[in-house]
Amino acid sequence: MGYHLAGFAVDGCDIAHRPTYPFAYHRGDALDYLAHLITTGDIERYTLVHASPPCQASCTVTVGTNASRGWGSTHVDLVAPTRELLDACGLPYVIEQPNGRAAIRKDLTLCGEMFGLGVLRHRNFELGRWTTPKPLHPRHRGYVRGHRHGVRREGPYVAAYGKGGGKATVPEMQHAMGITWTDVHAELTEAIPPAYTRWIGTAFLTARQEVLA
Repeated sequence: MGYHLAGFAVDGCDIAHRPTYPFAYHRGDALDYLAHLITTGDIERYTLVHASPPCQASCTVTVGTNASRGWGSTHVDLVAPTRELLDACGLPYVIEQPNGRAAIRKDLTLCGEMFGLGVLRHRNFELGRWTTPKPLHPRHRGYVRGHRHGVRREGPYVAAYGKGGGKATVPEMQHAMGITWTDVHAELTEAIPPAYTRWIGTAFLTARQEVLA
């Protein structure tokens, strides 16, 4: 949605069924689909590729709390094969991952506080074949509401993941992130606010215009 708001025509791909997705959509393995676009030459129809590989293998909750308590299961790490295909496609690209140990360059780190949102939801972005200055990361205004390590806190942000313990409800997540097109809890907990990709899309178009000028 953020790329759409920045002026792009958006095509999406996901292995899961996403009936509420508001743009052109291909259901299938994203790496297979990207390889198909490269092989057929259809990739030339595009200007920028954004990839969000599964993050569970290296995200903070997996390598932190879950690992220390023996929770969770084995997760696949697709960052390297995703980057390999993105390098092969010839287009500028963005790889998104949450905080943790994902093997990406942190060319950008975006936070909900940068956009006045009701979530923090830090996300890191590796930029391929283009660059843009990093925005300043403002000081957080307080805590994320909810229970953590046995302590209940109140604050201006909601926890848009999990259930119970003061976690955000579906309407709270929608409002906090600026997402209106889905009310599916699992989709909201994995989503990034469209303000992030609108910022990235605008920065890319600005950088591209500067190169062409």
